[in-house]
Amino acid sequence: MIGILLLRVMRRRWLGGWLIRWAGFTRICMRRLPSLHNPSPAPTGAKALPRGHHQIPTPEGESEEVIFDISPLKGKSVEFDLRQRDFTVNAIAAPLDEVARYIELGEGGALEKDGNGRVARLHCIDPLNGVADIAARRLKAVDSEVFPHDPLRMLRAVRLMARYHLTMDGSTEGLMMRDSALLTQVAPERIHDELYAILAGEGAMQRLQFLDDHELLTVLIPEFIPARGMEQPSPHYWDVLQHSLQTVGMWEQLVGLLQKPAEEIWQSPLERMIQSQQVKQMKQMKQVKQTPDEIGTSRLEHVEECNLVESQELLREAEEQGIFSFGALNAPAMKLAVLLHDIGKPATRTIDEDGAVHFYGHPQAGVPLALQVMKRLRASTQDSRLVQLVTAHHMRPGQLGLPGAVTPRAVRRYFTDLGPTGILVALFSLADHLATRGPLLGSNEEAEGSKVSSWEQHVAVVCGLLREYIRNRESILPPRLMSGEELMKRLKLSPGPIVGELLELIAEAQAEGRIHSREEALWLAEEWLLRTK
Repeated sequence: MIGILLLRVMRRRWLGGWLIRWAGFTRICMRRLPSLHNPSPAPTGAKALPRGHHQIPTPEGESEEVIFDISPLKGKSVEFDLRQRDFTVNAIAAPLDEVARYIELGEGGALEKDGNGRVARLHCIDPLNGVADIAARRLKAVDSEVFPHDPLRMLRAVRLMARYHLTMDGSTEGLMMRDSALLTQVAPERIHDELYAILAGEGAMQRLQFLDDHELLTVLIPEFIPARGMEQPSPHYWDVLQHSLQTVGMWEQLVGLLQKPAEEIWQSPLERMIQSQQVKQMKQMKQVKQTPDEIGTSRLEHVEECNLVESQELLREAEEQGIFSFGALNAPAMKLAVLLHDIGKPATRTIDEDGAVHFYGHPQAGVPLALQVMKRLRASTQDSRLVQLVTAHHMRPGQLGLPGAVTPRAVRRYFTDLGPTGILVALFSLADHLATRGPLLGSNEEAEGSKVSSWEQHVAVVCGLLREYIRNRESILPPRLMSGEELMKRLKLSPGPIVGELLELIAEAQAEGRIHSREEALWLAEEWLLRTK
């Protein structure tokens, strides 16, 4: 489909014909469009079109099409209606019969020629110099009241800039900052649609930064107001709000990298960082005498498998299994979850007796705030649940590797809580890591005495989580040997927390291979009850 062409048809009362009005950035006045297959006659066919949207497909094998959006003339003249539009690039009109010939026959086509025999350009009704703004790729408001008339236009402007690579002129930027507070007057459903459109596609971080620079982000998400300028302790590079924005950018970079050919991943700075650290470690191993047992239990035994290329292979396997989709990585809801992951930090900030800053419990504190944002946006239950899980558990993958090797019990508990969403949360934790150190990623770690870089260690943990869930899911999450109802009946228990504890105890013993039957599960539960009395 021609993404940058949306035509609006209006009846031209004073001639009894029709006009085409642009409701989107148009190619009509710039370059040739593909010919239409069996186009209908211009004025006659156009008058027969009812109000609404109409798609006209191009010849077989071509992917573009023209969309006609039909509506009646509202004012006394076409020029008057065009001046009621939002931006000058959307305030251009042309006679329908000329447009039809233009589309059918190509640039110039059946249009008149000038005295020198040169093809005359399509005649555009352009009272606000929109064609010049198109040529300059400039987004400009039609007048100073464009945003008060419909504040959603401020979000639409950001979307148009991204979609058509436009630059907003200074006067329009000033109007946007002047009227930013009016965005709260817009219906939540409309804001939801425009915000999701802004988050879709690459460059979401830059668009969110533009919203923040023009005082719109905190109007949409006032929960971020105290996060601005709130400094974080080392190893954080940015304050809370900037870290949240940068994490979206790091997420997009990581997601883009994971979808590239393996050869490109090997050559990426993130993968080279792991390779460089591994070379250093191998040299150190040659200088330090180790027993075979020590080598076998070291992190370096399988280090060659703990990288982004291996992670990509695992993700492809997961997609084949139907438990993961690469498309989910770029979904607006996921990027919103990334943006909101640290929203609980301002409410949990404390300073200890040594002056150190802490954000203890911020994932849990952030859950109600993140859900509050999603409710305000009228987001779906599925999207809200995703944001909730990412916010609540985003620290877990990084914390799993702190004490040493990740245990099977930790892996099982992680995926019991998160299910397939645990894949997304694990990948997100890598982007969070990148946005934590920022430009300082990889620096100072050797001076701090770290034998394994924090990035290498984090990638190894995530890769290990993915491997266990994707390739060994049945062993770490086997079917339950006994239900809660049966457990209560057999042991004469009343409903309560103790039932959940017993089910967890049984599940862990089953995953570790210590029990294999219902009777063994019952025996284990009885033993536990006797010991705890």
